[in-house]
Amino acid sequence: MTQNALLIEPAQVPRELEADHSSSASIAPSTGRVIGIDLVRGLAVFGMYSAHVGPDVTVGGPVGFLLEVARGRSSALFALLAGFSLILITGRPHPRTGRSGRQAVARIVIRAVVLAALGYALTALDTQVDVILSFYGLLFLIALPLYRLRARTLALIAAAGALISPQVLYVIRKSIEEGNWADAITARDPLAWISGTDGFVELLFTGEYPVLTWMPFLIAGMAVARLDLTRTGIRSRLALTGGALAVLGYGGSWLALRLVPHALSAVVAATDGDSASSAWWSDTVGEPGDRTPLAWLLVAAPHSQTTFSILGNTGIALVVVAACLTVADRLPRLTRLAAPVAAVGTTALTVYVLHIVALWFFTNVWHVAAIEDETLSALPVLLGFIAAAALLATVWTRLFRRGPLEYLLHITTRPAQHIK
Repeated sequence: MTQNALLIEPAQVPRELEADHSSSASIAPSTGRVIGIDLVRGLAVFGMYSAHVGPDVTVGGPVGFLLEVARGRSSALFALLAGFSLILITGRPHPRTGRSGRQAVARIVIRAVVLAALGYALTALDTQVDVILSFYGLLFLIALPLYRLRARTLALIAAAGALISPQVLYVIRKSIEEGNWADAITARDPLAWISGTDGFVELLFTGEYPVLTWMPFLIAGMAVARLDLTRTGIRSRLALTGGALAVLGYGGSWLALRLVPHALSAVVAATDGDSASSAWWSDTVGEPGDRTPLAWLLVAAPHSQTTFSILGNTGIALVVVAACLTVADRLPRLTRLAAPVAAVGTTALTVYVLHIVALWFFTNVWHVAAIEDETLSALPVLLGFIAAAALLATVWTRLFRRGPLEYLLHITTRPAQHIK
């Protein structure tokens, strides 16, 4: 497979978690798609599966380590890919203008609304999964005005967001802890009434994926999409940048927690001592209680919403993207072997939704306790979900151009074609 397989015709096919797919029936290269990005998406789906149906990371050993690496980082990887997809829809390598640009913007808006509605529908199933789709919808809308910017500018905005937004979020969350203004807003929020959640307050500040601190991931993905991925050395530089960010994020957190007086002890006290020594990289640190100490800003656990966490997770995401693009370009035999993973990537929205529906069905209809098992006995469940997704996606993509939900989402955007 040559570098031409990595080219994307901006007028053809937008690709995203819920994107259209103008692919051939198989994994063979074609215009309009990036095979490496499909591989990244597939790996991210499996990472989310591991967090939702796999054993707990405390099982230890190689299995526990792999699960721990995937926890939190797969959702960050999805957020980065969402930014990549936004640029594909609105024009890559150059932004669309005129009528085409207006139509692309309308498609993004429609997709964002549909994603948000689907996310709330899945949330209503009341599974143990923190559904990310509604947060994605708002992320798309907020990032949309940036789609015309160049890679360097987008990268600077992402960096500024990583440095500033966690501190802003910390202050806002502390004010929520100490006051009732958030409850007052939620009580008047139409989205809260409709969805049965905390509405925009949850999406922006208090949810598992607050838009304020997840925006840097999406903007970083937009910057990556603006790059010419076929240029000599660009993937190497992407990998080196990712490695540097990972070291800065996780290494910086490790140093800060040990050099700042009383920082580690404050984190221990806030999390009841749950593996606080791993707060520089692992979700096993848990979450702080009712009062979040200032020292929490030095943590780099994947869902800690800190600067160190954003830097580290972005770095890992960039390394994975660079590696998968390189595999797709340089190792055609391995790419063919990974075809089921790429097939999952092309139908990512469908397999993501199906696994949540399956969780609901097994736990509420069949009452299968093993689904929520946190021991190694849950490993066969995880492998079963992965195998089922890979098989279904492989068969489907050999017969159809788009996944079922991807096709339905494509239909919902058709009104955008009528914009003048």
